[in-house]
Amino acid sequence: MAMIITSREMGEGMGVADAYERSAEFLDVMIAPAWAALGPALARALRGVTGPVVDVGAGGGHGTRVIADAVPGAPIVAVEPSPGLRAALLARVCEDAGLRDRVTVLPERLFGPPPPDRPDDPTLPDRLGAVVLMNVIGHFDAAARDRLWRLLADRLVPGGRAVLNLPPPAQPVAVPLTRFCDIRAGRRRYEGWGRAEPAGPGLVTWHMTYRTFDADRPVGEVTASYDWWVLDQKRLEAETGEHGLLASGTGPVELGMYVIQRAAG
Repeated sequence: MAMIITSREMGEGMGVADAYERSAEFLDVMIAPAWAALGPALARALRGVTGPVVDVGAGGGHGTRVIADAVPGAPIVAVEPSPGLRAALLARVCEDAGLRDRVTVLPERLFGPPPPDRPDDPTLPDRLGAVVLMNVIGHFDAAARDRLWRLLADRLVPGGRAVLNLPPPAQPVAVPLTRFCDIRAGRRRYEGWGRAEPAGPGLVTWHMTYRTFDADRPVGEVTASYDWWVLDQKRLEAETGEHGLLASGTGPVELGMYVIQRAAG
């Protein structure tokens, strides 16, 4: 079973406090290898899209760069509520003049509690060419997903689409402790480990451990846990279908990627 690597560790739909403050320094570099496969598949799924594009849970911006290349000239709204990841995202955007002119970074949760002086949702365009949700849908419970499908049904332009992936597990089952990343920078080496346990109907809890070695001597360890709402293809198709949307597989099967569009007719 492939190990899930989330774009951030927080409850996007639930408004859970940001658990990523403990592990932000590791995740952007550890998720980078996964984008070697996700990037080309996402670019193909966005072929023919016009802007604007919303990147939900943009993390440190790996996917934002893919979107910018795949949809030339389109304005991009990158939504990332985790301060640690948003720092990496904003730095990545600002160091590239092309991104700096096109990418707006928003700190709000997509469906978080409304600030007293702002509307319920972030400042999203009224019409959307695409919405990208890579490594993030498990942070949405059923109620938040319903709001998401309604948003897509209401705002996608003709030919517009959402692109998301369903990382394993698809059911609330235990995932044994697995090392999902091992990278080196200078004389230091960084390992990422994770395991999951069932936490209720449709829910697992991931327990992550990030270890640092200096010349192979352990010098640090950080742990973090977060809830993840599991979703399989059958339920995805049923939920989106209730809103007049059609979910279709795209890209290599092992990536678990889907395109969501308005159903014909």
